[in-house]
Amino acid sequence: MEEESMSRGATSICGFLRIFWIFHSWELLCIPCILDWCPKLFLGFIDHITSFWHWLKRFLALYWKSLTVLIVPIALLPIILMDDKPENRCLYVLLLVGIFWSTVALPIPVTSMLPVILFPTLGILSTNETCEAYMSEENMSFISELIIALTVQHCNLHKRVALKIISVIGCSQRKLNFGLISVTMFISMWIPNSVAMTTMVPIIKAVLEGLENEGVCKLYIDNNDPENHERSSSWHHLGHSAKKPSKITMCYFMGAAFVTSIGSCGSLLGSGTNFALKYIYENKFTGQKIDNLQWMCFNVPLMLINTGATWLYLQWYFMGLFRVTSDEAIQYNLGNEGKKIVKKVIAKRYNELGPISQCEIQVALLLVVGIILYILNSALNSGFKEAPFSLLIVVALFALPANWNWLKFLTGKSSEFPRTRAQSLITWRYINRKLPWSLFFLLGCGFALARGSKASGMSKMLGSKLSSLGGLPFLVLLFLICLFTQIITEFISSIAIVNVILPILAELAISIKVHPLFLMYPSTISCSMGFHTIFGTPHNLIAAEVANIRTKDIAIAGLGPSIFSLLTIWAAFPTWGRVIYPEIGTFPSWANVTTSNDNNLINQPWL
Repeated sequence: MEEESMSRGATSICGFLRIFWIFHSWELLCIPCILDWCPKLFLGFIDHITSFWHWLKRFLALYWKSLTVLIVPIALLPIILMDDKPENRCLYVLLLVGIFWSTVALPIPVTSMLPVILFPTLGILSTNETCEAYMSEENMSFISELIIALTVQHCNLHKRVALKIISVIGCSQRKLNFGLISVTMFISMWIPNSVAMTTMVPIIKAVLEGLENEGVCKLYIDNNDPENHERSSSWHHLGHSAKKPSKITMCYFMGAAFVTSIGSCGSLLGSGTNFALKYIYENKFTGQKIDNLQWMCFNVPLMLINTGATWLYLQWYFMGLFRVTSDEAIQYNLGNEGKKIVKKVIAKRYNELGPISQCEIQVALLLVVGIILYILNSALNSGFKEAPFSLLIVVALFALPANWNWLKFLTGKSSEFPRTRAQSLITWRYINRKLPWSLFFLLGCGFALARGSKASGMSKMLGSKLSSLGGLPFLVLLFLICLFTQIITEFISSIAIVNVILPILAELAISIKVHPLFLMYPSTISCSMGFHTIFGTPHNLIAAEVANIRTKDIAIAGLGPSIFSLLTIWAAFPTWGRVIYPEIGTFPSWANVTTSNDNNLINQPWL
């Protein structure tokens, strides 16, 4: 028994030793294999990760817009699921549209149609009520003003006026630059910013090319300049030409771009943001009105101050103003010969237009008639809005012939009768090709969002949440609002911004017991003051593309206009604004009244 037990123990020990030897031998055999295969496995893993990363980057680069359209609506759903209220549903639509606007995941006009789908679906507004916002009086007025502006552009009346004003102001470098930006400012008061900029670009370019041909200045710096090599590589990377613009080129083109923003605030017709304020204010507060004549009385002095300050700043920054001994001041001093050359260039461009045409005379007379009708309507307080008068001028533009040959029928001499029918002052083919129809949908979307935020109570909810800001001194609050809108408009369309924030500011004003215009008016003007980037302001992009200017140069040069405009807007409304709008000094009783339209749309059957 004892021997059997010892035998078993010996067997166990032998078995254990045999297993140990096998494992030890396997280990000795596997260590070299592991050492040999680990780097290969690791490198293969790294290769797979790198390949996947390259695949993912390529996929996202090609299809990020489609992914954004799919993911963002799902990511925002908790806003509704956590608390299914009308204001949260409207907030969902607002954020969705805002993200699509800022990322351009969908074309902006297509994004602008989303409220027509989402508002009826989510029970915020009916289909008819949503679509009415796209055909509002303000939108019709804006479209008609665009048609009038395109007619002025079609007959070259704007060029004739611009060149005549420049020749009257003077032809020294400083006077010439001042004349060009003054004309740009004036034109941008009446027509969209991008149209005003594209109007002035060929004039500015022709003037500078004429000066360059005569040896007075250079549009671009010599390519042998070492500093230009660095710029060349950066611009080649972006797909641009390698030319580096001279300081005088940047001064002229940036000045025109900057004052285009400033001039657009001079009248209600100058920008879609102005129309957005008018629509939102008048629809939020029934019976209240923003009048174009009052608007101009307040904004034109502001516009002139900001334009003059911008011109002085750019002259100092680029052309050595107040620095008499600087290289720039010496280089850009034209002298008498240079002034004669400039005068010759301007006269040549003016003569190329030929004598004033019958079409130009008729368009100018219709513009005067339209302005008189606007003034009389405002002065007489007739109750009519601007759209009927604008559309009356538009109908006349399509009805009147472009020349006066038809008068020969009154002479009675058949030999003088015209053989062909004269075209109208403008044709629909031209309007259909040139009119920026996307603005129609963009404005309509903003108006629909404003109407939806009012009906759902979203703007009131956000305004009440921001009411804690009422603890700040009012001037500090106003400064922060102007600063915020001026910063964000550098990156997002100003019309999109103003349509989002104005209903919220209206409710904030009510909650802190100040006149709604005190917050809505300055923020609207601030939304037009984009001077640092090419993203939110198309006219900055036009200047950058035409003159080959880097975004970095625009950002630095725009510092002065940003500071001037921020301070003037912030200081003007509490002071000069009280003179033009004396009612803003007190909180109005009508601002506290919630109209029946605010809440009666929420529990109706939706189409």
